Amino acid sequence: MKYITFIFLLFQIGISFTQTKTAKKEKFPSYFGLQVRTVFPSNFIGTPINSFTNNEFSTSITQKMGFSFGGTVRAGLTKLIALESGINFTQRNFDVTMAVADSNVSGENNFSFICYDVPINTLVYIQLSEKFYMNASLGFALTFKPTSVGVLTLPGGPHSFTHSGFAYKKFGVDLNANFGFEYRTEKSGFFYLGGSARVPFAPVFDLIAQYKYQGYEKTIYGEIDGSYLSIDFKYFFPNIKTKGPQFIQGPIE
Repeated sequence: MKYITFIFLLFQIGISFTQTKTAKKEKFPSYFGLQVRTVFPSNFIGTPINSFTNNEFSTSITQKMGFSFGGTVRAGLTKLIALESGINFTQRNFDVTMAVADSNVSGENNFSFICYDVPINTLVYIQLSEKFYMNASLGFALTFKPTSVGVLTLPGGPHSFTHSGFAYKKFGVDLNANFGFEYRTEKSGFFYLGGSARVPFAPVFDLIAQYKYQGYEKTIYGEIDGSYLSIDFKYFFPNIKTKGPQFIQGPIE
C-alpha cells in the first residue's frame, strides 16, 4: 500500500508540473455539483462479515447497504484533466447477531456509523462523442469520524449484550477510485453515472462486544474494515454567463 501511495503522489506532482505553463495561457472552467452515492459492501475489496468468539460468547457483525451524499467541485486543468474535491456525509449500516453457546440466549440488533470525508481526486476524461464523456479518477479522501456508537440488546431475564463502535482515531485517509460516464449539456448542466471503490487505510472503528449475566462478563474485541463499492450519481450545475456590461479592471489610482 505504501508503494501505491508513493506512485500516486508522483502522478499528482507530474500532472501539476506539466500543466503549469498551459494553465497560465488558457483558463479552463470549474463546476459545482451535488452527488448521491449508494454504498454496497463487497468481499471483492473488503470484509463485510466479521465473526468473533470468546469461549462460549460469539458475535457477528455484517455491513449492510448504506448511503452517502454531498457537494462536489471540479476544477479544470486542461480540456481532459481536472481536479475534483468536495465534502460528503456517509452512513454505514450494520446488523449484529450474538449468542451464548449451550444456551437459548441469543439476540439481534443493528446500528449505523457515520463519517464525513473530503475527497481529492485527479480526474481524466475520454470524449466519446460531442456530449458523452467517459472519465476515471484516483485519489484520497480525508475522513472525520465525529462520534462513537453503541447498542444494548436485552434477550430476556438478567442477560444483556452491549456492542460499541469506538472511533479512537477521529481522522483517517481512504483510497478512492472512480469510473463513470457523463452527459454534458450547455444549458442543463452535466449528468454523471458511475461507480466507486473506497478502501480505508485503517479500520473504520474498533468493536467492543460484551455479554453480562449476574456479575458474569465476557468481552470481545475486533476491528471493522468498512470498505465498500458504490453506485454514484452526480449533477453539475451549468456555468451561466452574466448578461449585460462586464466590469473591466483598470489601473489602481
